[in-house]
Amino acid sequence: MSSRPWLRSVTPIAPPAAENPTWRFLVYAAIVTGVWSGLLSLVVFAIGRSCGVPFIASQGQGDTVGQISWLAPLLMPVVAAIIGALLSALALGRKHAKHIVFWAGSLIALVSMAGPVLQPDEVLWSTRILLLCMHAITWFLVVPQLARIVGDSEPQASEVRLYSVELNP
Repeated sequence: MSSRPWLRSVTPIAPPAAENPTWRFLVYAAIVTGVWSGLLSLVVFAIGRSCGVPFIASQGQGDTVGQISWLAPLLMPVVAAIIGALLSALALGRKHAKHIVFWAGSLIALVSMAGPVLQPDEVLWSTRILLLCMHAITWFLVVPQLARIVGDSEPQASEVRLYSVELNP
């Protein structure tokens, strides 16, 4: 396997290093994927509510359970995606950054899935399962996209170009 992955491309010219993604691009991608994730989670929420799922869960550290607002499935994926993008920015320009972001993001998503599973006994499993579906939607849309973008900044993914300008008299 070549140390320069762009050599396998149809056009074997590396992208310029000046075009490597920045944290701003990661945040932009996080907002886009987070909004899509939030909209799909809101659809899951609406389908669940129309089927009679109560969406009553513990939202804090206490044992108090309460109704989940429709804003939570819409906004929480966006917040999680932006936080993920800012954390992903720490891997920009590092070797194996794509794999680091993918596996770290997957681990964080797996840990966050403990929230719905470890709810108090009075929370129905239908609520837990739909909350797990919302977590899975957010993982599926956000983590691979952030990992792909960060992977574009890996050291061998681009090359520095030196330009020379010739003046015609």
